[in-house]
Amino acid sequence: MIHQYKSEGFNIVLDVNSGSVHVVDDLVYDIIKVATPIYEGGVTDADTMEAAILALGEIGAPETQIKEAVSEMMELASAGKLFSKDLYEPYIEKFKERGGYIKALCLHIAHDCNLACKYCFAGEGEYHGDRALMSLEVGKKALDMLVRESGSHVNLEVDFFGGEPTLNFDVVKGIVEYGRSLEKEHNKKFRFTLTTNGILLNDDILEFANKEMSNLVLSIDGRKDVNDRMRPLKNGSGSYDVILPKYLKAAESRNQTNYYVRGTYTKYNKDFSEDVLHLADMGFEQISVEPVVAKPTDDYALTMEDVPCLKDQYDKLAHEMLLRKKDGRAFNFFHFMIDLSGGPCVYKRLSGCGAGCEYLAVTPWGDLYPCHQFVGNEKFLLGNVDEGITKPEIAGMFAECNVYSKPACKDCFAKFYCSGGCAANSYNFGNDINSSYEVGCELERKRVECAIMLKCAEAFGDKTTPEG
Repeated sequence: MIHQYKSEGFNIVLDVNSGSVHVVDDLVYDIIKVATPIYEGGVTDADTMEAAILALGEIGAPETQIKEAVSEMMELASAGKLFSKDLYEPYIEKFKERGGYIKALCLHIAHDCNLACKYCFAGEGEYHGDRALMSLEVGKKALDMLVRESGSHVNLEVDFFGGEPTLNFDVVKGIVEYGRSLEKEHNKKFRFTLTTNGILLNDDILEFANKEMSNLVLSIDGRKDVNDRMRPLKNGSGSYDVILPKYLKAAESRNQTNYYVRGTYTKYNKDFSEDVLHLADMGFEQISVEPVVAKPTDDYALTMEDVPCLKDQYDKLAHEMLLRKKDGRAFNFFHFMIDLSGGPCVYKRLSGCGAGCEYLAVTPWGDLYPCHQFVGNEKFLLGNVDEGITKPEIAGMFAECNVYSKPACKDCFAKFYCSGGCAANSYNFGNDINSSYEVGCELERKRVECAIMLKCAEAFGDKTTPEG
């Protein structure tokens, strides 16, 4: 499978199955476009390919140049870097046998929140149920289960999530302390992450987070008016002025690493690139701003009609990032970060986050769900921290969810980068975890294109019109 596009003066050719990226001149770009259906039709030797392309008469260049370009193209094909076969499909049967090991937990420390975010899928932190705080006992049981069910895996991930985790921070500290006490005896290493809205963030919490949290996720939507419209306090006042100075202090205290400010954009700020740039201008170097996922009936929901505008915003953001990097003002945008040299292992490329089999969410009372977005949907209740997974058939369903089980992924060039997308979004919009979320898919494809272009620009330096 070949994907071709032009961006920022680069002619980019992606060989999907091998992951090889080629930056080529106009002639080679056009020849590959013409050659792709010919090769897929069974023509795999250079002489026949050359004759077929010349016979079409679609390439307006001297025959000697065409022959030279075809020869180079077929050498890449022979090396498995162009028109390559699927490298991953042979693994799929073995892949389906995975399971039985849990490597990560999302602990819902608090089903309560001190904000009233209008787009909150958790119903202002309550997950459409009762307010609740996780007890230290439940937290310890969750870690015991994780250690017990993690097999030989040494590195274990634990995310403190909510609601708002700082509403129950003494328990957070107790769970971390307990986790550290388990590491040496069981040959495990916990990597803790804290997600917070920042309202209660203070020096004591920050000091503890900097000591124990491998990552810190700081929620803010961008510009003051954008943030305060969707992320007000319970009394209706805005949260921006409260959290911004705290976040700046947190970012600097972590040397601008191992954190990110995370926002959500909606129909109200389809110019979201301005929010990303605003956060960069404020001094943040690790930024994530993601599209809202909402019901079509919600006034802030994004629809397919918005996609062209949103794609333009990603292009605008990528262009600005190129300029800022040249000026020494670079920052990282989470969704443009990509590894072309190796990237995720084959299992990650096929399965994504591992929700429902390798990654579980734990409610305050100890129930287990595939991830935080499934919490409260009894259909996906997997078990509890006392007994572990008591419904293996649900875990098995998630274990078999991969890019080959999703029809929409079959011909998608981005499938080995997004790994099939979010299972919760697929279910919520298609009533099937093997379905797809069309708006999300369109935006992911654009993000992958921008990410690859930025890597090409990095490789070519200031060269804006590469050749060959």
